[in-house]
Amino acid sequence: MRTQLEKIVFGGRFLLLPMYLGLILALAVYTIRFSVQTGSMLMNALTLTDTQILVAVLHLLDIIMVSHLIVMIMIGGYVLFIRSSFDDDLPVSTKLPKLKWLGHIDPGALKVKMSMSILGVSSIHLLEAFVNAENEPADHLTKLIIVHIVFVVSTMAIAWVNRFAFHDEK
Repeated sequence: MRTQLEKIVFGGRFLLLPMYLGLILALAVYTIRFSVQTGSMLMNALTLTDTQILVAVLHLLDIIMVSHLIVMIMIGGYVLFIRSSFDDDLPVSTKLPKLKWLGHIDPGALKVKMSMSILGVSSIHLLEAFVNAENEPADHLTKLIIVHIVFVVSTMAIAWVNRFAFHDEK
C-alpha cells in the first residue's frame, strides 16, 4: 500500500508538464512581441530621438530578461522536478543537452537565479522611469524605488538563506 501511494505521489510531478508547455507558449508570445517592437524601432529609426531609442531598447531588454526568466524556470524546473535521476541510464541520443548552469542547480539556486532575473527586470523598469522622469509623477517614481529596494532585499535574503542551507548540507 505504501509503495503504491509513493508511486502516485512521485508520479504527480508530471502534472507540471502542461505548465511548462504553457511557458513555451508564453515564450512564443514574447518572441513575437520582441520582433514587432524591433521592427517598429527600425522603421522609425530616423525619426526617433535618442531618448525614444533608449526607451525602445530598454523595452527590448525587458522582453529578453523576462524570456530568460521563463527559460530558466522551464528548464530548471523540468530538470529538478520532472526528469528522473534514473535518466543516467538513457542512451546518449535521448539525453538533454548539457547546459553549464544545470550542473549545480538545486531548488535554492533556482530561486536565487529567478530573484536575480526579477531584480534585473525591475532595474530596467526603474531606469526607464528615470529616463522619462519629467513625465512621471514623483509618487510613481517613489513607489518604483520602494518596490526595487524590496526586490534587492528579498534577493539578498534568498541568496543568504540558500548559502547557509547549502553549507549546512556539506
